[in-house]
Formats: sequence, C-alpha cells, structure tokens
Amino acid sequence: MSEEGNIDIFNPRIPERKDLDKSVGLVWAIDEKHLPDFLTPRDCPRVTYHIGEGTSEHDKEVFFTSLDIEHVVIIESSWFQTMKNTHLYLYEFDAKGFELQDDIAGYYISREAQKPIAKYTVNDLFEALLKRNVELRIIKNLWDISDKIKSTTLNWSICRMGYAQPRL
Repeated sequence: MSEEGNIDIFNPRIPERKDLDKSVGLVWAIDEKHLPDFLTPRDCPRVTYHIGEGTSEHDKEVFFTSLDIEHVVIIESSWFQTMKNTHLYLYEFDAKGFELQDDIAGYYISREAQKPIAKYTVNDLFEALLKRNVELRIIKNLWDISDKIKSTTLNWSICRMGYAQPRL
C-alpha cells in the first residue's frame, strides 16, 4: 500500500525498526489477510487485531461485537477526514520474490528490488475495509485500547502511535 501512485520499482530500504538489521535493505509486502491493517493513511495511528489460532473464547467475546467479525481496525476520530479523503494504491508483486518474515503480521520481505505486476487504486478506504468484513471503530483516543490489546491472545498490530492524541 502506498499513497504514491507512480512507483515503477520498489528498491530495498534500510528498516526503521530497531529490532531489524540496519545493514540490509528490504522491500516489504503483506498478504491479503493482513491488508486491512494498512487500509489507512500511512501516518494514521491505529490499533488493529484479528483472531488467530491461539485466540481464546474470552477474548473473542470481549473484543468483537459480532460472531461473524474476525478483524477490527480502530482509528482516532481526529483522523476521520484524512482517511475519508485519502486514496491509496495497492501494488501487487510476484510472490516468488518474497519470503515470510512475520506470520502474525503477514509481513513478507525481499532483499532485491521488486517491480509490481499490477496496481489497484483504493478510493474509499472505509468501503474497502467494510468489503473485507472488517469492523471499523472510530474513537477519541487509542491509548486505552492499545494498552489492553497487548495482554490478549489476539493477533494485534499497533502502528504510528507517535501521531496519536496524547494519553488522557
């Protein structure tokens, strides 16, 4: 996913994450199952989670509003207009060029430059999430749910909290 619609080739970049080797550039990709975690503007703070193999019945009952929902994306209300007005571009790659880096997050990596084999425009991020049967929650502040979700059996992702509202 990118907010840039004119990328012809993805060159490896040094990862910003502190837990990854800074001497090896990577091209990142995600699988379809985890795509909802990235159907937001790039810098939009968000808490996302989905049911995994080890998810307890208790966590399913507490953190989901319906039995047919398996994925939740939560953003702050201050990001509503930005999300409403953002267009994203979904670049598709040949899977042969990637290896799985993190099964829970759905991250795949390549150490080589990658040329997309297709590009799709996502004009309505809310619709894209709802089409994937994702529950979207819009709340004032993410910190409480961010703290709570970390102690669950859910598969979760917490992104861009540096752009979140301050803790209450």
